[in-house]
Formats: sequence, C-alpha cells, structure tokens
Amino acid sequence: MSMHDFSFTEFETRRARAREAIGAAGLDWFLVFHPVTIRWLTGSDAKSYQEFQCLLISAEPGPITVLTRDGERNEFRDDALVDQLHTWGGGEPEDPIAALTRIAESLGVTGTRVGMEVPGYYLHPLHYVRIKQHFGDLRLAEMPNLIFDLTLVKSPTELEYIREAARIADLAMSRFTASLTEGRSELEIAGEVYHALLTSGSGLAASPINLVSGERSCFSHGAPTDRRLRRGDFGNVEYGATFKRYTSTIGRQFCVGQPTKRMLELYDLVLRASDACLAEIRAGVPAVVPHEAAKRVIDDAGLDHARVHLSGYGLAPGSPPGWAEPMHLFGGSQYLLQAGMVITVEPPVFLGDEHLGARIIDNVLVTNDGAELLSRYSRDLIVTP
Repeated sequence: MSMHDFSFTEFETRRARAREAIGAAGLDWFLVFHPVTIRWLTGSDAKSYQEFQCLLISAEPGPITVLTRDGERNEFRDDALVDQLHTWGGGEPEDPIAALTRIAESLGVTGTRVGMEVPGYYLHPLHYVRIKQHFGDLRLAEMPNLIFDLTLVKSPTELEYIREAARIADLAMSRFTASLTEGRSELEIAGEVYHALLTSGSGLAASPINLVSGERSCFSHGAPTDRRLRRGDFGNVEYGATFKRYTSTIGRQFCVGQPTKRMLELYDLVLRASDACLAEIRAGVPAVVPHEAAKRVIDDAGLDHARVHLSGYGLAPGSPPGWAEPMHLFGGSQYLLQAGMVITVEPPVFLGDEHLGARIIDNVLVTNDGAELLSRYSRDLIVTP
C-alpha cells in the first residue's frame, strides 16, 4: 500500500473521522501504534512495526506526526502522507521512548488528555510501561480499537482492492487443486500456491499458508512440511492473497482419492455450519447471531468440543503476524454488522483423537440484504482421481 493508492480526499475523510472519534472520547491526543491504523491514516506500508513506531494525532486540526526508525525514513517520505516525520536510531543505538517524549513535549501533548492503542503485537511491554510513566497513568486512557473500529467499513476503493485479491486467491486455488498428486510433499504444493499468487499479482500475505494432510489434518493452523501425500489422505489448505495489502483469504478441504464416510460427515457438517452462518449475515445483525447459528449446527452433531476457534472475523489489510480485525463472530462480541464490512466465515471441526479436521473458509461482503461471497471458487470437497 502507498499514499498513491487512494485519493487525498479519502485520507482527509479518514483523518477527520479519527479526530472526531478522539474528541468524542474526551481526549486531546491519541498515540497510534498498530501498523494497520498507521497505514489507514498515512498509506505507509513500511516494515517499521518490527521496531518502535508511533503516530501522534490530535482531536483538533493539525499536523500528523510520525516517529519511526531511521531505516524507514525514505519510505515514509516517498510513500506516506505524513506532515511531520521524525526518526530514531540509525547507525547507532538510540532510545525511541526518549525521542517520543521530546516530540510530545514540542507538540504540547504532555499534560493533556491522551489516549493510546495497546495492540496485541507491535508495542514492547517495556516501551508500554515507560509511555505510561511519562504521560501519567491517570491521564492516559487505553483505547485499543478507537481508530481501528473506524476502518471496519470499507470504502469503494478498498472494496475494489479486496475483490482483486479474491480473484487472485481463486486462481491460486485452481493451481492448488491441479497440484494435488499422490507422492508430492506439502511443501511442494505450497510452493505451487505461492508461485500462482505472486505471478498473478498478489503481494506476500501477513500470515503464511496453512496446509495439512493425513494424520496432520487435525492441526487447525499447521504449516506445510515435507510429508508426502498418500492415497486416502484428508486435508485442508488456507492462505491469503493480497492486492495493495488488502487481503482475501480462502480455505478448502481435500481428499486424495475417495473419502471415507467419516470424512464426508465432517465435511458436510462444516459446510452446513458455514451456510447457517452465512444465512444470518446482513447489516444491523449483532455479530454473535451468525456465530450462534454455526455453533448450533456443530453442537447438534455432538461436536461442540471440536469447535476450536471462532466462526469468523473482520478482515484487515494485515501486517505480520495476522490479518484479523477486532470484530469477531464469537460469543460475547459487542459488534453490530454494518454494510461494507468484509468478514471471514470459517466455523471449524478439529478432532485430535481421530486425527481428522475440516474447515471451509470464505470471505463475504456484508450488505443490507445479506452476505455476498467474494470467492468464486467451488466450495465442494476437492477429491483427486
């Protein structure tokens, strides 16, 4: 992604919405650390999340200020919409929090009402503690999703990029299906998928491919290995395609040769659970409703214990290690589905004792009338001759 991928007007709209949310929360300033929200506000796709970075934005109109490591200076300068750029480090070590406090004092942030993101990744605990000490525990409000939640509904341009990512993901699934041959290793087949993705215009996705077969098919997020496919193997593949960093994921179930009755039962179960989930998705519906629909199908089959993770989640233009947004199809979710959200649908069943698992993964666009499937690839069980 780059600032050149969107109009200046779109960035201005995003920033205005962010400032409004900051003010509505009773804050003067907000500290942004998550690469997805920094990218949303500036267009930057720099790998600066590997070290300390911070974007400072006020509730009132004013400059967007970014502090990043010196190695990313040129990329931010040329590809990001930033008003004031500061860097730390370089050829010699430097304390990034000391640099942040100097910037905060020069901007008049210190002593005001400040909020901050606390992402699951991207902010070292020692940096977190020192930031709290500098700004003061009583004046510093932790609001992890204040800006992230503004990104959940996608703009027309964002949806255009996501649709292109979905098209590329479909192409790679065709290559995957053609590559399923007895005797080939999981790694060889994963290589075919990556070759198809990259030569079709995808960037590298934020999370690596999951590919499991045979006795490994009970692994819900297993990486490909040198295990070679054998006749009778049941398996699962999941990967993401990206276009200008916007991600589309897809997951399909396969069998080398004819599946057993139990394999067909598990596949049919997750298909029915996915369909039940899809049937409940539309704007205005609480996010727990489609989740509960999928859960009921699996529970009625006596396999709720095998439902090892959520039924779906919002899909972000991800940064390693993942692409999930804070909106989850999960018990206790407080989110309401809105038109323009893009979410995954993937209720699973993984049975360790049987060394079997099944999951179908699709992305959908939430509309006022229902869920629009973004992938065109068949959801049928992939069966090799």
